[in-house]
Amino acid sequence: MSEYRFIKWFEELSKKDVPLVGGKGANLGELTNAGIPVPPGFCVTAEAYKYFVENVKVEDGRTLQEWIMDIISKTNVDDSKQLQENTAKIRQKIIELPMLPEIAEEIERAYKELSARFNKDAVYVAVRSSATAEDLPEASFAGQQETYLDVYGVDDVIDKVKKCWASLWTARATFYRAKQGFDHSKVYLSAVVQKMVNSEKSGVMFTANPVTNDRNEIMINASWGLGEAVVSGSVTPDEYIVEKGTWKIKEKFIAKKEVMVVRNPETGKGTVYVKVAEYLGPEWVEKQVLTDEQIVEVAKMGAKIEEHYGWPQDIEWAYDKDDGKLYIVQSRPITTLKEAKSEEKAEVTEEAEVILKGLGASPGIGAGRVVVIFDASEIDKVKEGDVLVTTMTNPDMVPAMKRASAIITDEGGRTSHAAIVSRELGIPAVVGTKVATKVLKTGDYVTVDGTRGVVYKGIVKSLVEKKEEEKAAGGQVVVAGAPLVTATKVKVNVSMPEVAERAAATGADGVGLLRAEHMILSIGQHPVKFIKEGREEELVEKLAEGIRTVAAAFYPRPVWYRTLDAPTNEFKEMPGGEDEPDERNPMLGWRGIRRGLDQPELLRAEFKAIKKVVEEGYDNIGVMLPLVGHPEQIRKAKEIARSVGLEPHKDVEWGVMIEVPAAALIIEDLIKEGLDFVSFGTNDLTQYTLAIDRDNDRIAYLYDEKHPAVLKLIKHVIKVAKKYGVETSICGQAGSDPKMAKILVRLGIDSISANPDAVELIRKTVAQEEQKLILEAARKRLFEDEDELDF
Repeated sequence: MSEYRFIKWFEELSKKDVPLVGGKGANLGELTNAGIPVPPGFCVTAEAYKYFVENVKVEDGRTLQEWIMDIISKTNVDDSKQLQENTAKIRQKIIELPMLPEIAEEIERAYKELSARFNKDAVYVAVRSSATAEDLPEASFAGQQETYLDVYGVDDVIDKVKKCWASLWTARATFYRAKQGFDHSKVYLSAVVQKMVNSEKSGVMFTANPVTNDRNEIMINASWGLGEAVVSGSVTPDEYIVEKGTWKIKEKFIAKKEVMVVRNPETGKGTVYVKVAEYLGPEWVEKQVLTDEQIVEVAKMGAKIEEHYGWPQDIEWAYDKDDGKLYIVQSRPITTLKEAKSEEKAEVTEEAEVILKGLGASPGIGAGRVVVIFDASEIDKVKEGDVLVTTMTNPDMVPAMKRASAIITDEGGRTSHAAIVSRELGIPAVVGTKVATKVLKTGDYVTVDGTRGVVYKGIVKSLVEKKEEEKAAGGQVVVAGAPLVTATKVKVNVSMPEVAERAAATGADGVGLLRAEHMILSIGQHPVKFIKEGREEELVEKLAEGIRTVAAAFYPRPVWYRTLDAPTNEFKEMPGGEDEPDERNPMLGWRGIRRGLDQPELLRAEFKAIKKVVEEGYDNIGVMLPLVGHPEQIRKAKEIARSVGLEPHKDVEWGVMIEVPAAALIIEDLIKEGLDFVSFGTNDLTQYTLAIDRDNDRIAYLYDEKHPAVLKLIKHVIKVAKKYGVETSICGQAGSDPKMAKILVRLGIDSISANPDAVELIRKTVAQEEQKLILEAARKRLFEDEDELDF
């Protein structure tokens, strides 16, 4: 191995080399030297990054490092707009400055040497960021910098190394370092260049159960193809629980794996999603990924790595289809694992002392340690199993909501963001308490009853034990005999692709509402910013990824995608959202199709994403326009769709939301523009009809979707739609209300879309009401014909 100044091979590294190659690089070196099967590779050291920033000059003659530190010294990290602008300048500057020849030469030499190990001129590699303070137990930086897969050729490798360096200066990473007390001038970044595994099957493994904190259990997630699908949450993987020592497989969950990630067969670079049924065969969709022998092999490898480090590990693994061998791609400590002693702080009690009351927004019991936060910058404080307490949640808080055992808010009603997302995630929630953030303190322990809307002091033993008993007895829905078949279809609402498999498992007849908001807001910056920066294709792919995940989980059942309907206040807080207008009441403002037509580049990107998924064979997608109030809006939206090659009624079904009273009143005019379906958004239709802010807990008692005025509008639309053969549905919160479901069945609605937790109840309600209608009709006929009957 020839001498290098800026390169270190894995076999030259150990866990002591974190300052040189970061946590990821040091771990790969440590694993290599411990005899763990790691794909070979090298690190472009942090010294290379340091040399680059200290020797490259900017326009005014200063070094890049001096220029960066000057910008950072003038940046208030609590000013999100300023933070976003300044860090974007730094990233752009690093990318546009040329790589120093002395570093480029060493990267080229090392890459050729790695390729030669496989008797090739070039090999596919992964280029991963490894910050020099990353993955330490006291400060996890994981996921804050970039990773690039299937990189091929010297030029591509050098380009991706620079992009990894630039990702050291994302707004999120910069904010995190500032809040954790790291000196920006002393945090560098190494780039790991590692031979890609040609993954046949892959996934992640936790050597301690992250859900129960049981260190005697190993949890393995597995899916087909590259592990990107599992790590990103795009596919629900198989899950296996293995007992350490005995190596007994205690649990198996075999998921429906509709999609997988493979190397792009057209370009040979990057990755694409494909359908498992088409790529491998239909029998592979529900086939167990790992054999029992492989499950044990992966588990034993995990235990070996944990033993080496002396701490539970989060491990990415893969089986290479070229040689059939197991490889470990990376390993990091589980930084969110709770110490057993922390549970001693919880006050376990037999008494149920109510300390807060609010609206029961998502059913179930949740208990744990309280963490009070006030904005998205604090979400890292919320660990797995904590009770999230805040004024009101917003889309930026969704990652923390997923980790929470329960959610409590000061504000909001049963149709608020906190309520909708909690129900979809299956997390108990109490909203509209008014004083939760004042009464509760971080470190308190509480039990949350999301069904009754109450919060109890401490961990109420009887409630928690009852929850565990119910979970053990009814963790899976078992349908006795044939499932209920109803003429009125019962669909499900989906906000996040991650819950698609859970929603599909309800047996729903399709998705009556796939919201775009969380997919777009979870991208991390304003979608228009992507387009302005020339990254429209990246935005399109991220949207397509989310739509594809849901379409695959439900295929061939229909999935109705609602185009973006985020109010300006949600967009304004995003990086790049500084141009959003200030509106007194965003719910009445620039949202829905109004925004879509004013920003056609954004609507066009959504249609491109849908077209991309449709071209992959998913013909079960419908487009639904929100907040439509005039026929012209339908015409213009269709023109935009056709401009990207998406043909309404041919490629996708086309529909609109009935949320504005005007839409209900001119429904015939809207239908004449060409509609396949309409869907009632009763959350908005009710608030606009009754002039009630649906998120205002002070007047929540006046909010009623069954108000005669709302029902008259619904009845009118259904009647006109039937005349023209247009399908009618409902996807507002009222669709999860059994009383409303009965009314809708009698009004002749074609489908009802409910929240995942309400699908079973609504299906039963619909079946009973349909039977009742049949019986009433029969009895009416009986009385009409009684003179003809011979008793």
